[in-house]
Amino acid sequence: MEKSLKKNKSQDPSQLVSQSGKMIKPSGIREFFDIVYSMPDCISLGVGEPDFVTPWRISDSGIFSIKDGYTHYTSNRGVPELVRMISEYLNTKYNLDYNPENEIIVTMGVSQGLDLALRSIINPGDEIIVIEPCYVSYGANISMLNGVPVIVPTLFKDGFKIDPDRLKKAITPKTKAILMNYPSNPTGLTFPEELLKEVGQIAIKNNILVISDEIYSAITYDKPHFSIASLPEMKERTIVLNGFSKSHAMTGWRLGYAAGPKYIMDIMLKIHQYTGLCAPSISQYAAIEALQSGDQEVEKMVSEYTRRRNYISRTFNDIGLPCLTPEGAFYAFPDISGTGMSSRDFAINLINEQKVAVVPGGAFGESGINHIRCSFATSMENIKTALERIKVFLNNK
Repeated sequence: MEKSLKKNKSQDPSQLVSQSGKMIKPSGIREFFDIVYSMPDCISLGVGEPDFVTPWRISDSGIFSIKDGYTHYTSNRGVPELVRMISEYLNTKYNLDYNPENEIIVTMGVSQGLDLALRSIINPGDEIIVIEPCYVSYGANISMLNGVPVIVPTLFKDGFKIDPDRLKKAITPKTKAILMNYPSNPTGLTFPEELLKEVGQIAIKNNILVISDEIYSAITYDKPHFSIASLPEMKERTIVLNGFSKSHAMTGWRLGYAAGPKYIMDIMLKIHQYTGLCAPSISQYAAIEALQSGDQEVEKMVSEYTRRRNYISRTFNDIGLPCLTPEGAFYAFPDISGTGMSSRDFAINLINEQKVAVVPGGAFGESGINHIRCSFATSMENIKTALERIKVFLNNK
């Protein structure tokens, strides 16, 4: 029977998988995580999550919710108290005014929020402009929905800021939205208010939407975060994605939220009802505590990230790898083009020769090909040792 299946493709069940699923490339980040796990003495600068544990008061609230029996489905939109608190938080922190009754949805992380946002606007063949370098899932998520990712690169020489002229040229009659993340994973840079005003005017003039991934908004260093949705006429055409993973060290709790105009949120909620139902109840009760009492812990984490940021960016420049000073998030994105190696070769050789793991910049798009992403969400001791090894690696070339 097995032989006949191999000979007759019409009866081969492996031919039944989706073409879009087959065509998606594996994550460029996960490849290096697998190598790290096989090297116990490897120092990793590749992990994209806080090295802090969830603050104990937040964790206790999750535990107490289990003890108190809050382990059932919640409203599709989320626990009403949490949704209300998210609305207040966005208003206080970022001057964003969203109605908790119909303009906010609690999601299973920003990843689900992005999926819901894209599902709610993409018809087959629609184009979504993606600002690169960007998080690895953006292009794949668009392609899985039979949309077309249109890449607008940002460059080291421009401080990884959007070039408005380049953005305008990428817009066609099929363009539905601009997808961008700031502060950025992987560059650590963000977009200033004046530039966001230009992007907003381009979106308004061309009647396109903006999907604004602001998951790192609480982790900024020199200036407070500014959201494009707070600009005049932009709330009605912007979907803001945010969550608790990075700000409150809650990656494993899988909790985020989306905020936007009712006409989009209504569609996103319907899709959420069929595909996710609701975010985990336990995580939602923990998030209530995060918003009630977590500000001080966030400030402590950002203070420590600031110390690490200053050291890692300065040291990269000192050892001959030009590096812009991160403005947010917890990533440095040094330029390794002077070594003559591709970012992937650099990363593979570094981990094999010096047991330091970084992520090749090419994993985040072509405009990252001359860079490596280095997370400073690890101890200062690890950062110092890793940079010493990288210096040895460079001197041996």
